[in-house]
Amino acid sequence: MTSDVRVRAIPAARTSERAWWPVGLAMLVIGWGGNQFTPLLIVYRRHGGFSQLDVDVFLGAYVVGLVPGLLIASGLSDHFGRRPLMLVGLASSFVGSALLALGDIAGYPALFAGRALSGIAVGIAMAVGTAWVTELSAYAAPGAGARRSAILLTTGFAAGPASAGLLAEWTSPALVWPYVVHLALCLPALWLVLTSSVETRHESGKDVRLLDRLRVPGVAHRRFLHVVLPMAPWIFGSAGVAYAIVPQVVDASLGRWALLFTSGLTVATLATGVLVQPIARRLDDRSTARAVVVSMALMTVGMALAALTAVVARPWLAVPVALVLGAAYGIAVVSGLLEVQRMARPGELSGLTGVYYALAYVGFLLPAALAFLGHWFGLPTMLAIVALTCLACTLASSSGWSRHLVSGGSE
Repeated sequence: MTSDVRVRAIPAARTSERAWWPVGLAMLVIGWGGNQFTPLLIVYRRHGGFSQLDVDVFLGAYVVGLVPGLLIASGLSDHFGRRPLMLVGLASSFVGSALLALGDIAGYPALFAGRALSGIAVGIAMAVGTAWVTELSAYAAPGAGARRSAILLTTGFAAGPASAGLLAEWTSPALVWPYVVHLALCLPALWLVLTSSVETRHESGKDVRLLDRLRVPGVAHRRFLHVVLPMAPWIFGSAGVAYAIVPQVVDASLGRWALLFTSGLTVATLATGVLVQPIARRLDDRSTARAVVVSMALMTVGMALAALTAVVARPWLAVPVALVLGAAYGIAVVSGLLEVQRMARPGELSGLTGVYYALAYVGFLLPAALAFLGHWFGLPTMLAIVALTCLACTLASSSGWSRHLVSGGSE
């Protein structure tokens, strides 16, 4: 048996214009911790004794934690409130970085567990943090919450690898100091969320089954299935190709500059993703799927360029790949969030956002999948197939954009 559950949101009038900042800072710090590992792949491979498949598994390992973090935390935050779940996310990010810092000593188990805990944290930041920032931005222009949360997360995703790459290059031990810096950042973020954040969700009622809390009817919305679903996995699929696959194909030409080049490529991808996000808001149109289709078209071009880069193995060609895929990522993540916010029913925003981001992060397994398949197929061939698959998904998202309109979340 379950009791009736009444969810009460804090009115926008009772929040200040700066109320979202503590939450935004927490999202940035968690994003920092989730992506600081990326430029260190080369260090783990060259000096840590790990194979390419090993490091790609580490890269995608936090999906193991991220998907449950997205799907479970979102429902729990609707029930227990945003603040407790965000504190759990920051604590998970802190412990994850501590384990990664011990990876040189503890080895594979610590690295895998650290990445999984970082994934739990990122999942909470994406689902709970995005919904929280959106609720605290109710006073602002439509779409402000989606834009703010996407920019803050992406900034964290870019700042983490930038810091890690520089610290790994110029400090010793190279695989410890990047994580120590992130541990120091987690502490003020924890304090700010604990003392300065404004809670937006309170729920009355008891004895509500967990499955009832996690049910998200919005995933059956025709717009979600026919427009958002074909696009979502490419959000982080494109980012993963840009800063995990492309550096591999030009590695032999970089010598001792490989670490800094990989860090720069990661930052370029995500910085472009931040800069184009205002364009995504202007492209968005509820009567079409214009922004989604533009992002998918850019992804297709970027994947084709990645395949070409794998053939010629020239570092200069890696830069436009990063810029095109970064632009695709930035437009896709915001346009998808705007779609989700329109179709979410009352009390469903966090849950549907969690499902959306869970689907998006499926794409982050692409580098590991390509590394595994590399035993049988060449990388240029695989990337060409990826580009063709991306084109098919572009056509799927565009084919019915006017037949699956959002109408009060009821379709």
